[in-house]
Amino acid sequence: MVKGVASVIAGTLLGAVPAFAAAPPAPVAAPAPVAPAPLKPYRINPGDEIEIYVWGDERLQRVLKVLPDGSVSFPLVGRIDALNKLPTDLEGVIAAGLADQYRNTVPRVTVSVKNPSGLSFSVAGKVRAPGAFTPGHYVNVLEAISVAGGPTEFADLSRVKIYRKQGSQIQVIDVRLDTAMKGSPSAADLRGAIVELQSGDTVVVP
Repeated sequence: MVKGVASVIAGTLLGAVPAFAAAPPAPVAAPAPVAPAPLKPYRINPGDEIEIYVWGDERLQRVLKVLPDGSVSFPLVGRIDALNKLPTDLEGVIAAGLADQYRNTVPRVTVSVKNPSGLSFSVAGKVRAPGAFTPGHYVNVLEAISVAGGPTEFADLSRVKIYRKQGSQIQVIDVRLDTAMKGSPSAADLRGAIVELQSGDTVVVP
């Protein structure tokens, strides 16, 4: 009788002890968001159309096409060298040129690229659609070959060259794209594949 009572008491006590569940795993911290790459500022090329607006004086609003020598002419300021300049560079030049025309503060000047048609490159050699291209945005050499339809069957992507005019000289940049096209580039090959083209560059695929 005593043994039976003891068993009941023991069972009751054990039943009163809460069962401890296994601790849940610690939450995994979410990876930090990757900051987007900063936008590359656009530099003006021959053939671009730029819009110039002088606030408060609509007579001076102009849409100008940059001449082959990289210059534009603006009323009361004269000839302006715009080649490879940022729009903000031209704003400062025009505001300074207008300073003598106003007794008080010079109106704010805004310059924007309305049509970046001067940003162009050419692709020649063993590609499916060689020619000159005006993408309206910066591209790298791998993208340029894709725009030209991609390489032909017998193209040698290990010896691609970029011809770049530097003043009166021609700079030749060797690029290896064969491993990049196969999806197994080395770090050095990958850097070569993303060489950004400049306006006027010619890519040759042998």
